[in-house]
Amino acid sequence: MTLTNRLKKRNQSDSALAQHELSHESQHHHYEPEHNSHQDGDKGDRKKKETKKQDGRHFYATRRFIFPLGLILGVLLGLVFVQPSDFQDFQTHLALLMDEFEFRVPEFPNLDLPQLDLSLVESEWRRLWSNIPEPWKLNTNGLEFTVGEKIAARGLTAKHPVVLIPGIISTASGLESWSTSPDYRAFFRKKVWGGFSMISQVTFNRDKWITALMLDPTTGLDPPGAKVRAAEGIDAASSFIQGYWLWSKIVENLAVVNYDTNNLHLAPYDWRLSYYNLEERDAYFSKLRATIEGFVAREKRKVVLTAHSMGSTYFLKWVESPEHGKGGPDWVENHIEAYISIAGTHLVPEQAKAMAAFLSGEMKDTVQINPAGAYVLERFFSRKERQKLFRSWAGSASMWIKGGDDVWGNATWAPDDLDNTTHSHGALIAFRQNSPATESESGLFNMTSNQAGTWILERTPESFQKMLASNYSFGIERDEEKLKANNLDFTKWTNPLEIQLPNAPSMKIYCVYGHGKETERSYWYTQREYEYDEIQPDSPHAVCTDSTQDGSVNCTSHREPLDLPLARTTHIDAEYTDEAARPRILNGVKMGEGDGTVSLLSLGAMCVEGWRRPRWNPAGIKVVTVELPHNPVATIPRGGGTTSDHVDVLGSLALNEIILKVATGAGDEVQDSFVSNIREYAKRIKWD
Repeated sequence: MTLTNRLKKRNQSDSALAQHELSHESQHHHYEPEHNSHQDGDKGDRKKKETKKQDGRHFYATRRFIFPLGLILGVLLGLVFVQPSDFQDFQTHLALLMDEFEFRVPEFPNLDLPQLDLSLVESEWRRLWSNIPEPWKLNTNGLEFTVGEKIAARGLTAKHPVVLIPGIISTASGLESWSTSPDYRAFFRKKVWGGFSMISQVTFNRDKWITALMLDPTTGLDPPGAKVRAAEGIDAASSFIQGYWLWSKIVENLAVVNYDTNNLHLAPYDWRLSYYNLEERDAYFSKLRATIEGFVAREKRKVVLTAHSMGSTYFLKWVESPEHGKGGPDWVENHIEAYISIAGTHLVPEQAKAMAAFLSGEMKDTVQINPAGAYVLERFFSRKERQKLFRSWAGSASMWIKGGDDVWGNATWAPDDLDNTTHSHGALIAFRQNSPATESESGLFNMTSNQAGTWILERTPESFQKMLASNYSFGIERDEEKLKANNLDFTKWTNPLEIQLPNAPSMKIYCVYGHGKETERSYWYTQREYEYDEIQPDSPHAVCTDSTQDGSVNCTSHREPLDLPLARTTHIDAEYTDEAARPRILNGVKMGEGDGTVSLLSLGAMCVEGWRRPRWNPAGIKVVTVELPHNPVATIPRGGGTTSDHVDVLGSLALNEIILKVATGAGDEVQDSFVSNIREYAKRIKWD
């Protein structure tokens, strides 16, 4: 609200200034009419220059390029995602769409127009679809049910109930609107994140879609009028959109060994919320506890908890806490057989990517797209809009880097630096020397994780800083007494470096993740043009003009008469690429090891070293680490059964086999397996 008011005031000031200049100009014309011809000539020259400037635009920035490109992409998406059975409902969907946008076809009383018959199109489409090899379809990989059949052939069957906890990406299809406010009724019971309905809303109702997904920056909950909730059931995270599977491969294989809704549960959640607000608003952890207790009471077996990415150990600490879950110190021991962490982001969920998103609204995915795509993205969903949206999601703030310089290195060294490295990953944010964009700046220097964290926070609103401090902690604790005390502090529970594992000596932890796909690890940054600073509304000198008791609603910042943009925009240095450097630099992104999304240190350091130490694992829980090599099949769109990409690993044959073995009681067959140097890297971390 403060930013909006500020922009309104600035626009009003600009309008007033323009009127003043107009008035002055008219007076000038009144007294000196003989200059009109010269001014008309100047205006003509300016118009010619503007026309010439527009004509000099890149071809990819013109409508003649973008419109045909959109048509081609639309046709390709249709070829990929449309199923033959979809044609049966085509007329109904078309009628609803026309009605929603108040489009009417002219009526001709004297003409009897026939109904649109798509049966021939459907039959031809079905014939074409049947000729496409199964592995080439995004909704299949040609290996459906094979792992389950292999396990069932050994005589193994369902033993332990299974609870699946998705991450941010793998629960992406499960957010839907429940708001009945007139502004949001077009979204009611529709997916606003995931599904084709999301694409429709983003395309035709973008501003309302952004507002619906954005959380209140102060409370971290729904903004006035909006209400978005996580969908329920296995379908909520089975696929992102039709044809793009997430958890469906794991569910299919579990079904082969006699799993169904009586012993299998998927627990999606609203990943935008902080963990604390997940319980406060949705009672998420209370429901999860009740589900697990119900399984144990009915099946007389402990549960296998399987979590992907951001799905973390927070629940295990919450349920033990006498002030929160109130399950007691033995609850995990009595209810959890095993905890399987799939591509777990233990130290920093999507570490560098999240830091870059909070700072500049960018990441590798946005700076490495081609110029045409970058132009369309910026025009349609600008960097400032992305930045504001990211900062409102308190759940994504858990992605802040953990452990600081002791884990991620200093300005000249990092635990995962390569031999003969030319640029250390320890400098999380670096600036090129003699860069034209930064040559006039003083005080810019290469920053370690600690320094970068402080620098980024200084460039975020105070509301974001308060939210971060009240929900999360990102240090490293080595004192065992303080670690025990942290068991009662919910702000520590997302950071495994500041808490101990549960008191569950018979529980087993399986860390399973991919390796072999380049992952963004650190960045080269630059500064460009000046812009208006968004931090000013939060300054101590803010003036409230609202006369109501709730003065925080319409508070605006006092602006000086001379209102100038004084803050430099900060961007990833996308023009900087050095293929010969170690590590490789692509469009300002220093690439490292990982699964394409999460860096190797975050995936494996706690599993191979941190949790092997009694300080963080006093109960002596057995930890098994399995690294899956990334060997995608080039002819299959998502890599097939040998991929280990952060999301596509959910369809990996090896991962599915591990899950089924643990669930059917053969978990002892799963042993440590490594393909990277994670054990060597982890030993370099300053644990003591």
